[in-house]
Order: sequence, then structure tokens, then C-alpha cells
Amino acid sequence: MKNVKRTYEQDMEGDGIHSLQKVIEPRRNEGSCTVKYFLIGVSVLFLFIMLFLPLMVVAANALKEGWRVYKENVLDEYTVKALKLTLLAAVTAVTTNTVFGIFASFLLSKYNFRGRQLLASLIDLPFSISPVIAGLVFILTFGNIGWMGGFLKANHIKIVFAVPGVLLGTIFVTLPFVFRELFPVMNAAGKDEEEAAALMGAGGFTIFRKITFPHIKWALLYGMVLCTARAMGEFGAVSVISGHLRGKTNTLPLQVEILYNEFNTTAAFSVSSILVILAVLILIVKSFVERKRK
Repeated sequence: MKNVKRTYEQDMEGDGIHSLQKVIEPRRNEGSCTVKYFLIGVSVLFLFIMLFLPLMVVAANALKEGWRVYKENVLDEYTVKALKLTLLAAVTAVTTNTVFGIFASFLLSKYNFRGRQLLASLIDLPFSISPVIAGLVFILTFGNIGWMGGFLKANHIKIVFAVPGVLLGTIFVTLPFVFRELFPVMNAAGKDEEEAAALMGAGGFTIFRKITFPHIKWALLYGMVLCTARAMGEFGAVSVISGHLRGKTNTLPLQVEILYNEFNTTAAFSVSSILVILAVLILIVKSFVERKRK
């Protein structure tokens, strides 16, 4: 009888728990759904205000006076030259920083030496320094009154207020991007495979091509995409060191600023639409690389 009574009490307790769960679970689901839809709504509203609305404003103002005026503004002589310089600066920065990023990340991930952390911190310096300050530093270094001004002037080398200065400023602000994507991947992979290949007689290039590169290829491409996006949108350092010489040292962001300061808003938004198109293309490539990387 005691066993029967105990079993009956356990059954009643179990039924009570199940009943309580049936009451609590719908309320919990209701709360979860409310929080979920609230967060989705806030995210959509934020994206609309910060991303889609500005894009709609740019498109509307660029086409405000018709397709013919938009085409004239986009194909303007100075705009085309600014686009060419922007692409040149982006290609130069990506190429330089890719080579530097591969060597620096390989060095810091495969070798231990005194000053290793200091070197890594110095590579991250452009993240913490304002681009405007970077441009000013280049002027004080390579300008006529700068530290190397006399030498450059004597050898007829012009960096400040010229295309080399634009390229130098763009390279500086995009320096850490490729390195920051490659270093964690190389560091996590370790160096056992490279050491084993070296013991078996493989050369340095063969080791990199067959062992190191397959591990880092998607991280490398991702870093190059981020570097390209940053280079095309750079304004601060280039604005200081370029001198705003129209048709010579103006990139697309600087061209937009000049047109807007001249109250030629339609042309400014038309040129801005080129940057928007380039940004969308880079975003598509970035999404593809992220998917492949995962």
C-alpha cells in the first residue's frame, strides 16, 4: 500500500509539473517572440535610416535633373581623372599592403624575437591616428620645409601636392587591413607543417605555395577587399597632402567635396553615385568571400 501511495503521489507531482510547464511555455514563447520581433524591427529601422535612406537620397538627387545631366556630370573631364586616380591609389595600396601583410604576418606568426609585440602595435598605428594627422605628418616630412624637403627639392622629386603623396597617404591609412586578417590565421595554423616540409628539403617558395597559401587564401582575399574599400573612400590624409589640385591630385571623395562647396549639388551627388556603385560591388565581393571563408 505504501508503494502504491508513493507511486500515486509521484504521478500527481509529475502531472502538476507538466501542467505548470504547459502554462509557462506559451508565456515564455510569447515573450521570446516579442523580444525577437522588437529587435528585428529596431535593426530594420536602423538599416533603413543609416543605409537605405542615404542611398535613396543620393540616387534621387543625382537623377533630379534627368539622365542627360547625370551622364554629363559623370563623364566630366575632372571626374574621370579623379576616378582614374582613385583606382590607381586603390590598386597601389592593395598591392603594397598585400605584399607587406604577407611578409609581416609570416614573420610575426612563425618567429619569436624581441620586439615582436612592439612591431605588431606599430602596424596597427594607422587605426589609432587620425588620417588628417597622418597627412600633416607627411607634409612636415616631405614638404619644402620638411625634414626631407631640401633633399627632394634638390633632386626634383615632388611628393606633397602631387600623385605620389596621394598614393603614400592611401597606403598609410590602409596598412593594417591585410595584416590583421592574415596574422590570426597564420598564428592559429602554427609552423609544424612548414618545418616538416623544410626538413624534407622543400624550398621557401614551395612551402609558401603548397602549405601556407592554401590556409590563408580566403583571409588574404578578404583583407584585400577591405583594403580596397578603405582606399576608395579615403578622404582625410589625401585631403591634406593632395592640395586639392583639380584634375591632378583630386580623388573622387575630394571631387565630391569641391562640387558641393561650389553649390553644384546635382554634380556632387552624381559623382557620389559612382562611389556608391563601387561600394555595392565591393560589398557583393565581400559577401561572397565571407561565405567561402566560412
